[in-house]
Amino acid sequence: MEIAGFQSSSYFQQIKNGIDALSPEERKQAIGKVKGVFQFDIKNAEGKVESWFLDLKDQGIVGIGKPNKPDITIIIADADFVDLAQGKLNGQKAFMSGKLKVKGKMMLATKLGDVLKSAQPKNKL
Repeated sequence: MEIAGFQSSSYFQQIKNGIDALSPEERKQAIGKVKGVFQFDIKNAEGKVESWFLDLKDQGIVGIGKPNKPDITIIIADADFVDLAQGKLNGQKAFMSGKLKVKGKMMLATKLGDVLKSAQPKNKL
């Protein structure tokens, strides 16, 4: 899941680990809340673009590459995706300022925040 030169890689790995840790019933519930296939086209500081996908429509799969039929494609810079995933960047503000571009079903973008929150490391006290 790690692609050299992309900080975003670790967040996709965290999302994958979170989904993989769910029981079959929890996975079914998570997929039911989102019902969509996300494609992320992320551009790093050198201008290279890599794609990841998140299938929360059928199976709950995270992978590298482009899915067959994404419901939504999100185009964002690597550093901006990291800020978004960490909660430092508001998705709506990023969209309005042109830092985040969306193609496809816009309403799925509103569910992205919950998906990214699930990837944040949980602090155990």
